[in-house]
Amino acid sequence: MLLTKLAVASSLLMSLLLPAVAQTAPEVDSTAATSSTPTSKLTGCYLKGISEQVQCGSLSVPQDYAAPDAKQLTINYAVLPAVSESKRPDPLLILAGGPGQAAVELAPMINRIFADVRKRRDILLIDQRGTGQSEPLSCSLSHEQELVKTDDDVKLDEMARECLAQFEQYDLTQFHSLHAIKDFEQVRQHLGYQHVNLYGGSYGSRAGLIYLREFPQSVRTAVLDAVAPPEVIVGPFGRHGADAFNKLLEQCRASSACADTFPNLGDTYVQVLKQLEQQPQLISIKDPLTNEPLEIMVTAGRFSSVMRVGLYHPTTRQMLPYVIDQTAKANYTPLVGLLGTTTAQAEIYMGLMLSVLCSEDLARATPELLAADGDNDFIGSRTGDAFVQMCSVWPQAERPSEWFVPVASDIPTLLLSGRLDPVTPPTWGALAAQTLTNSRHVIAEHGSHTIVSHTCANQLVAKFLETADPAGLDTSCIETKKAVPFILNSNGKGL
Repeated sequence: MLLTKLAVASSLLMSLLLPAVAQTAPEVDSTAATSSTPTSKLTGCYLKGISEQVQCGSLSVPQDYAAPDAKQLTINYAVLPAVSESKRPDPLLILAGGPGQAAVELAPMINRIFADVRKRRDILLIDQRGTGQSEPLSCSLSHEQELVKTDDDVKLDEMARECLAQFEQYDLTQFHSLHAIKDFEQVRQHLGYQHVNLYGGSYGSRAGLIYLREFPQSVRTAVLDAVAPPEVIVGPFGRHGADAFNKLLEQCRASSACADTFPNLGDTYVQVLKQLEQQPQLISIKDPLTNEPLEIMVTAGRFSSVMRVGLYHPTTRQMLPYVIDQTAKANYTPLVGLLGTTTAQAEIYMGLMLSVLCSEDLARATPELLAADGDNDFIGSRTGDAFVQMCSVWPQAERPSEWFVPVASDIPTLLLSGRLDPVTPPTWGALAAQTLTNSRHVIAEHGSHTIVSHTCANQLVAKFLETADPAGLDTSCIETKKAVPFILNSNGKGL
């Protein structure tokens, strides 16, 4: 059942740094036709959600670059060829989010968002090691019995241990960000591109910064959207979620329609949390995605997690006051509907996510940082606690301190942030900008996470790739965007 994925991990692990867009994994149908873009190493293929033939291929790389003749991994990639015959020689390389998203599985969304880019440039999609068809570390968490458990009864460490047992053939400590970037660079060389332009969304922005640090000679420009620089710690998101939720409460109070319909919304939210902590509600529903009968325990953890993920995108954010109000009135249908919306994300490969974050981030999270992050009335310490539990059983390796210093570069870079982002706040973009001397930081006042998905930022990216001039970019379309109104009832009043 599709809802089970979210219920098992209480929504904490499903969409941490993911672009907030609904996608399904594309089916690949390779043909015998050989492509000449950019080399003969590609074969024609079809990806679900894209009508025309594109190109696909794979490349073997070392599991451990320090032991290049030992175990090899297969890296999967696809190229969406430029539409114009007089195309530019440097493609747009997509660095997926997560960590744990597979770039090729995002092909329909990427093809839509970057249609203007594709007019003149190839778009290169590479499944990061551990995702998609690149040695996937996919863990099935679809245990129906977990749906009816309380928050305290869901044992995330046991789930992580069960997941870990599926991958004894790998050294999971080699599935890290630096090796991923080395894989990408191997694919670039393999395909014969002299330079690439980078687009990294969310965790992909960190991957982009690492690419700038490790292989600056290979990069023409970089776009970093929802910036997570290596010096920050990813995983504990209580404080950032609470800040974004407080902005929602302020916006509701400033709107007479929202304030009149949902008075004291913040108090109502806290009241719902306390009630569900004291007495979780077992309800019988139909799965909003499959229509199959389903029992689910509505708990404080699941409720607050759905609220947090709902803040990722304006179209779900605008529903939250109504969902809070109805949940307080014991009408759980809107909450379940929103839960179904948030679970329609592209798959996240949990084994890769834990392999990256447990060693690179949670290992740097001090007790003081975790305590400060959990000091809020929105979601508390749930995101940090979830990772602490799962990382307690996951293989880890100490990472060099130089991995986590600010990345310095003079390569033309466009930094994008959403003021309402609940996971990668604009302050992180400003932090990265301090050492990127040829960069510009654009903040969408009414944007949330990965703003190319819901603002005109995708148009800015297309223009930026043509000029490579961040300072001269006209950003007026971002500045004039208006706030999305809140939905006031089940009929969509307020739109």
